[in-house]
This record gives sequence, C-alpha cells and structure tokens, in this order.
Amino acid sequence: MSFRHLALNSEALMIWPVVYTPRRSLSPGMTARLPFHDYSQDYSHNFTRPQPRPPMAESLAPRAGRLVWTSVETGASRVRLLSAPRVFYGWWIVIAGFAIQWTVGALMLHPFGIYVVEFEEEFGWNRTELSVAFSLARVEDGLLGPIQGWMIDRFGPRAVIRVGVVLFALGFVAFSMMNSLLMFYVTFLLMAVGAALAGFLSVTTAVVNWFVRRRTLAVSLALIGVAGGGFAAPGIALLIEEVGWRNTALISAAIIAIVGLPAAQLVRHRPEPYGMLPDGDPAPPPVTGGGDEERFAEVSMTPQQALRSRAFWAISFAHAAALLVVSAVMVHFVAHVEEQLEYTRAQAASFITLLTVMVIIGQVFGGWAGDRLNTRAIIAVCLIGHASAMLLLTFATSVWMIVGFALLHGVAWGVRGPVILSMRAEYFGAHSFGTIMGFSSLIVMLGMIVGPIFAGLVYDNTGSYEIGFTLLALIAGASSLLMLWAGSPPPRPARRPTATSLAETQEAPAA
Repeated sequence: MSFRHLALNSEALMIWPVVYTPRRSLSPGMTARLPFHDYSQDYSHNFTRPQPRPPMAESLAPRAGRLVWTSVETGASRVRLLSAPRVFYGWWIVIAGFAIQWTVGALMLHPFGIYVVEFEEEFGWNRTELSVAFSLARVEDGLLGPIQGWMIDRFGPRAVIRVGVVLFALGFVAFSMMNSLLMFYVTFLLMAVGAALAGFLSVTTAVVNWFVRRRTLAVSLALIGVAGGGFAAPGIALLIEEVGWRNTALISAAIIAIVGLPAAQLVRHRPEPYGMLPDGDPAPPPVTGGGDEERFAEVSMTPQQALRSRAFWAISFAHAAALLVVSAVMVHFVAHVEEQLEYTRAQAASFITLLTVMVIIGQVFGGWAGDRLNTRAIIAVCLIGHASAMLLLTFATSVWMIVGFALLHGVAWGVRGPVILSMRAEYFGAHSFGTIMGFSSLIVMLGMIVGPIFAGLVYDNTGSYEIGFTLLALIAGASSLLMLWAGSPPPRPARRPTATSLAETQEAPAA
C-alpha cells in the first residue's frame, strides 16, 4: 500500500513531503514535527494503520526556538496547522552573518593600520615587513578558498564557522604574547585562518542559498558587519593607548567567543530541508496534465563549467583589481594621513569612521541596485570610483580632499561588495557557490597580496606613497573594461513543476 503523508490529496493541499523512517510509529496523541508549508487551515485524514513516524525536523522559528508542530491522532485524525512564523528564517541568518562579520572588521581588518604604527614604534619593523603579514594572510585566504568552499558545500557553513570562531579567538590569545617578527607572522596567520573560516565565504554562501530575488540586499546587510566594524576603530585606538596592545588583543579574543559562537548556532545551509523556499516564497502551485504553468529556476553551473567561462575570469580579476586599492588603504591609510597632513593617530583613525559610514550607505544602496540594475555597469562604475578616490588620497593637501576620498572610496567599496558577490550567483547559480567562490579567491587574493606590499616597497625606497598609490589607482580604473569582456549572464532555464515535486510517494510495508 502507498500513502502520502497526512493528506488524501497532498498535491491540492501543497504540503511539503517528509522522509519516513520505519523505526518508530505514530500513536494516538503523539506529536509529530513536520515542516508544513500551508499553516492556515484544518485538514482531516483517516489512517487505516499506524504510520511510520517522520524524523524530528530541526526547529527554526524565532519564537521559543521552535517550528509550529502539528498534533496527529491516529484513527479519525485531525491535523491542526497553526500560524506560520512571522519572520522568514533567512533574515536570522543575515543577522548572524552581520555579527560574525562585525568581529572580523572591528577587531582585525580595520585596526590593522593602528597595530602597524604601534609595532613600528615598539619593535622597529619597517612598513614592508609589517605589510607582509597582511599579504600572507591573503595568501592563506586564497589557498584555503577552494578547500573551504568544498567544506561548506559538503558539511554546511555552520560547522565551518564554529571551527573558524575558535581559531580566530585562539589566534588573538597567541597574538597577545608574540615578541618577534616570525611570531607576528605566525599568530596573525592563525587569526586570519579563523577569520576566513568564520567569515566572508561561509557567511555569503549561507545567505546566497536562502535568497534569490532579494539576494543582493541580503548579502549587503550581512556584509555591513565588516564595514560597521570600522566604527570600533577609534575605540580600539583608545583602548591600545589605555591598556596596551597585548591586553587589547585578549579583550578581542573574548569578544569573538561571546559574539561568534552564539551567532554560528543560527546559521543553516539551505532552506529546502526545513520545508522552505528561498526568500520565503510559497511552494509552486500543482499542475495537472497539459498545464502551461512554468516557474523559472536559477542557472546552475558546476565548478568545472564556471572555470571554463570567461565571466569567471573577468569577474575574478576585476575583484582583485578593486582589492589592490582596498588592501593598500587598509594597511597604509593611517600612516599616510599622519605624515601627509600631520594628524594625530586618533584623528587619522576618525577618518576611518567616516569611511565606514559611507561603506554602509553604499552597501544599502548596492543591495537595492544590485537586484534591479545591470550588475556589470555597477561594478565598472565602482572600479572607476576606487581609482578616483585613490588619486584624491595620493595628492591630498587639505582635510577636504581626505573627506572626498572617504566619501568616494566608501561608496564604491560598499556598492561593489554585495553586487560582485551576487553577480557570481547570477552567472553560476547557488548550488556550488562555495566551491566556485573558493576557486575565484585564488585570483582575488592577488589584489590583497600585491596592494599593501607594493605600496610598502615604494614607500621604503622613495619615502612617499605617491608613485605606488597612483599606479594602483590606474590599474583599478583600467580593470573596469573587464566588465565588457564578461558578457551577459546566461538565461535562467524554465522549469515545469510536477505533482511529484510537491509531495513524495513512498511505499509502506504490507499490512
């Protein structure tokens, strides 16, 4: 005998299928945990025999940490379907991603320039030696990317994030005890591995899988955490002055554990195993034979197919060119502003706050624009914006030129970040996003490596950032032409839903 779970006509009721297990059966009054889609009506069904019990679905709703469960009584069974959760769970993943990304931005990325000046004064290391640590971390990001992408697609982002948070916190503890250049490199690399596993790729892969129509907006809100960390830069600078950089590192480790571990618990890989669809969309309506209804699905490329496309290389190299500017600014901005306009360290750090505000504004606008406008045009404009801002910073002679740099660079950075990520999903799909993004990181890391080292070498040999910053700006501007080479994204394939896509039929043991 065959049956459909809890419904005479599950196609008409649009109930999500549940995988049955023969180990246990329902009994009168037993509570079954089922991920129903339609929570609004009462349905009845007469069971002729005890039904195999569905596995306990993992709870997702924010209310008391539970889904809405249905009470099933065998015999003349009445299934009560209660109200649906008010907030689509994907937004909780965005919040978790924001929190995790904030720890990376606030405690490591934005304060790095402040640590550079501290170590130059305390240990006498030059700018090139200090820049090498930042670049080594980017090498690690790039080499780790394909492996991390595979791990995320295989085991899910939550497991990877948990490991990353632990390593990130332990890295700061070790960092607080370092007293040589080699130990600086080793401990910073450990911090970078933890930040990479917990942060960018893991978070964006989870968010990309939970959204389609609002994907760029969701990614932008999650990534605002990195930019929002810039607000902590003046506080980190003050904390270093008050308690020293070693104690500041220990405090950072505690913050990472307190914020990161609970946030990791909220992350889930894909919505479908929990009876949901991306964006919280309803299930597609059932179709009868000969129906004309169609639903458009996302394009879905394998990593091998993506690597053979010119769009993969164009997007990756354009991303790397933008990060030439971003990474050089992260490492050398504070030192450059101190020397160029003779500001104090705290005053120089305050410009990071303005830059942070503009990045956040840019990310919000990018989240809106990326879901509506041509993504290639957006990225091309952002690259030109990065180049123009870098030239303003290079030849700044007044505070207003620094302000102009912060405005232009911040908006370009903010808009580009979420758009260029969702652009990859637009071209290649979300199914293998982690692995494809991991391979792309091998190219993207070039920008993060070359930018700060090149600027540091030019400074150490000429006593000025002028030549280095100018060349980086020109490369970023010229890379806007790569968006023409990328071509248009592939069309979405049409998919016709079938009855079996809405409810699965399984064979029960003979009575």
